[in-house]
Amino acid sequence: MEMEGNIMAVKLRLTRMGAKKRPTYRIVASDSRTKRDGEYLELIGTYNPIAKETKINEEVALKWLRTGAQPSDTVRNLLSKAGIMKKFADEKQGK
Repeated sequence: MEMEGNIMAVKLRLTRMGAKKRPTYRIVASDSRTKRDGEYLELIGTYNPIAKETKINEEVALKWLRTGAQPSDTVRNLLSKAGIMKKFADEKQGK
């Protein structure tokens, strides 16, 4: 994945959706230089902090982690709770 000759730094992060005082978030893969709620490369899942619901497409999340995408702290916690970070770590160690 190259962009104008330099390598793109991909981040897994939250973009805010929802109404005022009632946030919901999309978990997305985006170029680290785009703004928080700007354009993203791919939708990975959703997170609703009010209802404490998280839906993550595991295949897509693992695909981005394998290509070196860096999750934000919050996204890392959400992926850990879903067991995806453990799967990724086991995969890296060749289990």
